[in-house]
Amino acid sequence: MGLGMLASRVIRPTASKLPRNALFQVRPIVSTPELQTPEASAAQAQPDPTPDLPPPPRTPVAGARIHFPNPDDAIEVFVDGYPVKIPKGMTVLQACEVAGVDIPRFCYHNRLSIAGNCRMCLVEVEKSPKPVASCAMPALPGMKIKTDTPVAKKAREGVMEFLLMNHPLDCPICDQGGECDLQDQSMAFGSDRGRFTEMKRSVVDKNLGPLVKTVMTRCIQCTRACIASFNSHCFSNFGRQLHSCEDRNVIYEFQACFNLRKQADFCWALRVLISCLMQAGGGDINEEWISDKTRFFYDGLKRQRLNDPMIRGADGRFKVVGWREALAVVAEIANQVKPEEIVGIAGQLSDAESMMALKDFLNRLGSNNVWCEGNGMNPDADLRSGYLMNSSIAGLEKADVFLLVGTQPRVEAAMVNARIQKTVRASQAKVGYVGPAADFNYDHQHLGTDPKTLIEIAEGRHPFCSALMNAKNPAIIVGAGLFERKDKDAIFSAVETIAKCAKVVRPDWNGFNVLLLNAAQAAALDLGLVPESVKSIESAKFVYLMGADDVDLEKVPADAFVVYQGHHGDQSVYRANVILPAAAFSEKEGTYVNTEGRAQQTVPAVPTVGDARDDWKIIRALSEVAGVRLPYDSLGAIRSRMRTVAPNLLHLDEREPATFSASLKPDSSHKMSSTAFGSAIENFYMTDSITRASKIMAQCSAMLLKK
Repeated sequence: MGLGMLASRVIRPTASKLPRNALFQVRPIVSTPELQTPEASAAQAQPDPTPDLPPPPRTPVAGARIHFPNPDDAIEVFVDGYPVKIPKGMTVLQACEVAGVDIPRFCYHNRLSIAGNCRMCLVEVEKSPKPVASCAMPALPGMKIKTDTPVAKKAREGVMEFLLMNHPLDCPICDQGGECDLQDQSMAFGSDRGRFTEMKRSVVDKNLGPLVKTVMTRCIQCTRACIASFNSHCFSNFGRQLHSCEDRNVIYEFQACFNLRKQADFCWALRVLISCLMQAGGGDINEEWISDKTRFFYDGLKRQRLNDPMIRGADGRFKVVGWREALAVVAEIANQVKPEEIVGIAGQLSDAESMMALKDFLNRLGSNNVWCEGNGMNPDADLRSGYLMNSSIAGLEKADVFLLVGTQPRVEAAMVNARIQKTVRASQAKVGYVGPAADFNYDHQHLGTDPKTLIEIAEGRHPFCSALMNAKNPAIIVGAGLFERKDKDAIFSAVETIAKCAKVVRPDWNGFNVLLLNAAQAAALDLGLVPESVKSIESAKFVYLMGADDVDLEKVPADAFVVYQGHHGDQSVYRANVILPAAAFSEKEGTYVNTEGRAQQTVPAVPTVGDARDDWKIIRALSEVAGVRLPYDSLGAIRSRMRTVAPNLLHLDEREPATFSASLKPDSSHKMSSTAFGSAIENFYMTDSITRASKIMAQCSAMLLKK
């Protein structure tokens, strides 16, 4: 006997087991005399009067939060009978999320512009003749929204049938199979069979570069990835945020080889510290967006790595040695050199702990010539407001006029550029740019190419002055590439004059910003890594390079002893006499500070390569061999030392604003050069030792250079 038949017999007795006259029995109707009158019947039908209780609170979908800038703008709508208060301007879909109702959607994303073309979010609104797209319909006061009616369900089922009409049935071989939103919604609103019997259409795949493989036959025309890639938050040609695509008609060619969920995601390529992982979203910094460079440079972490300590022999070839021998050679040379001939340079990817150890080590050797590459030979570290983004990255959205001086945020900091672009599109903010010809993805005015334009603006002779003077919240962004110029003091003096005239710095607003290029620059300036002599590298006899690969080594004397401590065999290795292998950022714990002064710590995600060690541990061991032992043996101890120098480095996940304004600096007497501003980054995909070792970035670079 089949299980189905057995179950039916258990649940419903068959007619053969019933009494013979059971099929003809009729349930008697008992009449109650008390209820015969109409008054008594009405009284029985009415329930007992109970006080009206407020409906129980609901949990918003995905932790949706609302903020009322003005309490008077709050409106009340009803979602399936549940009242909810929302700010004016919210859409019906957002109101449903606040009410705890999850509306199916494909094209909608809260960080992107509204497309409204997938039609999966149809809901029923009272007094509306047909279902409406909730993602594009603004919520109105007193609106009654119904999300679970037969009309809404039937509309979604019809939309799903159209979406699957030409969709291929290749879910078992699809990379997104099993975790596809299209699959999930087809199970909820789809049919078990299709009525379309014609041939399915096929589409030729599109070429989107070396990073993305397209299977356009799977495309359901949601436009979500297309908007993210070419419209809102990316580089267009440079970067494509295709992680938004619902049905994965676009697929990443390369998959990450390690998991970064254990550490805060550090955007090395873009020099912006992201507060959360991309999936969680760092609203104050990156709004969950990252560029393709940040996503795909990972293969450089396993290519051209330095595994063992090495010493260059008399024949010019490197010889693998042990740590004791390598440290002994370095310590012997360091003790033979005069203190003023010792130079230390921290690389652009260095963590704060390593730079603190390097500075203390060289100070104990008697040298103060230590700095971080990218900060120039004469950096001004007295006031933090002179080298930080004082308005914060998120605060840029409050600006209504931007003046970009010698910086191209599109290639220098994608997250900052996304904020500017978002502000320009939302509020029609004006952007003035002083620098070489550049390709921006928003409207801007190219004011000039050399510092003379700044003098014209400062003296009020430039047409752009009126826009700055009439702005409520003007913002000036100065590129850190100016740190390498000899006339940087004169340029900053002119910019500060403009800031005073336009009231860029006020008690309620600080729009004076410096956009740093490298990941280690802010922490290095906080720790005081400033060289004592401007020409110290030209007379150096002992040069210690801690991950510094972009230093101009032609200035180093030929007889100087060079130590390279790093994780990649990059440019500086060819000049080194001793190589000390160090761990990369993904293999160690460290503290980093982003361009707005926010400190964060990372933890190891993968093991170290070969016999590599953490940077600060190498310097600590070297100090003991050299006879100038550093007084810390753990991260906790070295962070206690950092607390005495820069306490802000231990205030994690908090942006430490500058206490004093840059306007307190005295006016510069230096003359301004007529040399035009240059580009700080020539090749977007090749900016550090990791990206230069990446095969994927090499393919992107080759494609970029062809254009």
